[in-house]
Amino acid sequence: MTIRIFVTGGTFDKEYNELNGELYFKDTHLPEMLKLGRCKLKLDLRTLMMIDSTNMTDSDREIILHQVNKTKEDKILITHGTDTMAETARVLARGAKDKTVVLTGAMIPYRFGSSDGLFNLGAALAFVQTLPHGVYISMNGKYFNWDNVRKNKHTGEFEETK
Repeated sequence: MTIRIFVTGGTFDKEYNELNGELYFKDTHLPEMLKLGRCKLKLDLRTLMMIDSTNMTDSDREIILHQVNKTKEDKILITHGTDTMAETARVLARGAKDKTVVLTGAMIPYRFGSSDGLFNLGAALAFVQTLPHGVYISMNGKYFNWDNVRKNKHTGEFEETK
């Protein structure tokens, strides 16, 4: 079984510019994170885009959906920015069939050293292998169904809506 990973950017992959204090994208940190986590799974990694999810458009979400439907793997993990992760999950749930899709991200960039990204990546890899077909969000060791989740902007945590 191969797990397809699609990278879309988000805090997971942000870098810090020490000269001007801005966050920016360069390359994905996923290969390094998988090596650090000593991941032994069979994975196929592809970067679709490197953007902040607040800048993600409907067209970007359609690209993600198209790639999910096009891939032969039925276990798919997507790294995504947390601000609009639930919106992308809704689009995927309407269009992706016969696949287990798990979206995950981080609140703190991996490069900061205190990131939740490595833990979230590991949990999402476990969930994508064990959950039935459907679309889910995985954050902080929990998983949520696509239609029962939101990011609480006051606490910085994902929570059920019902």
